[in-house]
Order: sequence, then structure tokens, then C-alpha cells
Amino acid sequence: MVFKRIQAIISSQLNIPENELTPHTSFRRHLNVDSLDVFQIIMEIEREFDVDIPAHKIKHIKNIEDIVEYIKLQKGLD
Repeated sequence: MVFKRIQAIISSQLNIPENELTPHTSFRRHLNVDSLDVFQIIMEIEREFDVDIPAHKIKHIKNIEDIVEYIKLQKGLD
């Protein structure tokens, strides 16, 4: 559920088909996004899930799974 919602956000923001995004998709290596793209994606995810992702956490986000795990932890989801 969390992954699918994040997948949809990234797909919309970057105009990439959802089926090309997996939990292991790397922002830098696979998607070739810059820091502004990541910032916009993070802002949309924060709105969608009503969470705050601090800047020091954003630096450590390398792939979609990292965001999914952070959201699950913040929301107490499995």
C-alpha cells in the first residue's frame, strides 16, 4: 500500500510509468534525478502521508524502499 502510493507520486512527478519503479529503484542511478526533483518528490510524499522527513534523513534516501521504510516507521505500519 505505501509502496504503491509512493510509486504513483514518483511516476506523476517524473512522468515515468509506474511499472518501471520498483522498491530498489535508485533515484540517482536509475532515475537520474537531481536534488530539486528529490525535494519535490519528498514534499509530495510528506503531504500524502502527513509526515515530516527531516533534511538529515533525506540525505540518506537512496532508493524507493528507503522512503517506504521511513514512512512505515513513522506511521507504525508493517
